[in-house]
Amino acid sequence: MKPAHPGTREDTVGLWFCPNDGLDQPTSTLLAPHWLDEHERETAGRFLFERDRRQYLVAHCLVRRVLSLETGIPEAEAVLWRSSRGRPFLQAPPGGLPDGARDLDFNLSHAHGFNVMAVARDRRVGVDIERLDRGGERGFDWVVESFAPQERAYLAGLTAGGRRDRATLRLWTLKEAYAKARGLGLGLPFDSFSFELDEEQGVTAFRPPEGDNADRWCFVELTPRPQVLVSLAVERSPDGAPPARIELHDGFPWGRAVPRDIPLPGPHRALAPLVGAGA
Repeated sequence: MKPAHPGTREDTVGLWFCPNDGLDQPTSTLLAPHWLDEHERETAGRFLFERDRRQYLVAHCLVRRVLSLETGIPEAEAVLWRSSRGRPFLQAPPGGLPDGARDLDFNLSHAHGFNVMAVARDRRVGVDIERLDRGGERGFDWVVESFAPQERAYLAGLTAGGRRDRATLRLWTLKEAYAKARGLGLGLPFDSFSFELDEEQGVTAFRPPEGDNADRWCFVELTPRPQVLVSLAVERSPDGAPPARIELHDGFPWGRAVPRDIPLPGPHRALAPLVGAGA
């Protein structure tokens, strides 16, 4: 087996959390023409509001920087290809990644001034981020409508307010992270699979959609800032092992500051698939 790229560990999943203010506006504007590819530059140019353009530029500069740190490929030279559903992947150059780096998977999410990126090797990974204060007058009823019956019943049993809102967004971000790890995004009906939650944090049971296995995945929840939720879905190895470590990096990664270890998730119960759900 080839050694991992210098600065990485063989079986570590990296989470890179960066608020928009981690990369100031003049710097992101300066970097974008040099780091981003034509598709990214065109996308950035189509935003009507500057706040949305800034969010996009910070998020995609973060992707380029992390990929450079993880593989040794300069930010401007990383070639990204996108699936039919828009999920980006790193295209390995001829001869493979530099310095023996192994193939990697990555995923990006951003929401209202915050960005998070997950990176894993030899595993599929998905990540999602949301803010608890984004409900508005309607709250999160519009989100709950897409959930599985068991999840809707669970939420209906909670007192309206902050506790129910938090549980709703926990389920939403877990569903998004899982669907993104599968490469399906919103193409996977959210009522075709379900989670059971620990009261405070963590998944106690997972019911996969038809055709998948609950034991194939592990799930992590964290709160990198007050009112900010992040959920991570990580594929287990073929022998069923979770990653050896999960590390959280905070801020825009100009260098390699010491990350914080995230506790590995415990096992969850596997619930039988809902055959035909979401059809």
